[in-house]
Amino acid sequence: MSDLTLILLAAGNSSRFKVPVKKQWLRIGHDPLWLFVTNRIIEMFPFTNIIVVAHSEELPFMQQMCDTTIVAGGETRQHSLLNALAHVKTPHVLVSDIARACIDPALITRLIAAKEQADCIVPTLGINDTVIYRDETIARESIKRVQTPQLSRTDVLRLALNTVQEYTDESSAIVAFGGTRAYVEGDIRADKITHINDLASLECLGAPATMTFTGNGFDVHPFEEGKLMVLGGVDIQSSYGFKAHSDGDVAIHALIDALLGAACMGDIGMLFPDTDEKYTNIDSKVLLQRCVEMIHNFGFVISHADITIIAQEPKVTPYKEQMRKILAPLMHLSPARLNIKATTTEHLGFIGRKEGVGVIATASLHYFDWINE
Repeated sequence: MSDLTLILLAAGNSSRFKVPVKKQWLRIGHDPLWLFVTNRIIEMFPFTNIIVVAHSEELPFMQQMCDTTIVAGGETRQHSLLNALAHVKTPHVLVSDIARACIDPALITRLIAAKEQADCIVPTLGINDTVIYRDETIARESIKRVQTPQLSRTDVLRLALNTVQEYTDESSAIVAFGGTRAYVEGDIRADKITHINDLASLECLGAPATMTFTGNGFDVHPFEEGKLMVLGGVDIQSSYGFKAHSDGDVAIHALIDALLGAACMGDIGMLFPDTDEKYTNIDSKVLLQRCVEMIHNFGFVISHADITIIAQEPKVTPYKEQMRKILAPLMHLSPARLNIKATTTEHLGFIGRKEGVGVIATASLHYFDWINE
């Protein structure tokens, strides 16, 4: 029976990655990087438990993709790790970062074999180049590059991290706490993905799947006298607007649902519930921007969108071109890849009676092609 829990840290903001996609959501085939790495490592050893630490906003989406325990991260790597350790019951824990994608099984074996040698077992690599620190040359033989995964005694690690001092790896915290660490040979394949160019040297990573994803959205809002009408991001000349919790832009709401549908990320009510007061009278263009940012973060690029506005009143045709020019940039699209159509119901139903407007939207996405970026 294993006495070892695996913790994988995937709650970072990828601030140094400098591409629209968060690195943990880069696609390897169809799998985001965090899931690819998780599945790859758990095939190497029968862990008692596997815990993935996620950004709180991403947690519900990650839970839909696997049966692994997912816990919310904190403000820092250290806080995230403490959150995960609260769920650990084994005497030893192996901690790694999702950004170390191509860890070799032999490295895991070396760490486990050495687990009784110290409170923390650390893989390290040497330095081949001359090292100068504050204009002084340092003997490179004394310099170590520290990697993860690191294998620690759970109780010692938990106590060592319970401090206001921030540490960037487990061994530094344990040594500062008075614990011990031992070293095993690291592996260049465990190098960390920090910048987009780092991906080129990682042979274990396959290309993202080439597939188009399509989603549909539909929304309806009744009219409300004395309210500004906003439709497709455009102020419409009218004596009434839409009855809604937000500004009621029914076209943008249908478009958001189409985008979320293509990404399999739920619906507008999940992201922006109408029970939340912070969305009262909010500009729907802001909601669209937030939706697009999340879709991009999760590894998608928007390819195309098509919107059909069904209205007896107001007359939409005079505003269609303005709508395209406003909405397309919000999706990082050329206006040529956003189509807006208008039709009526020939006076049938509540739309025909001029009681409201309905909108149908379709959107298509593809995975961000990080190989050719």
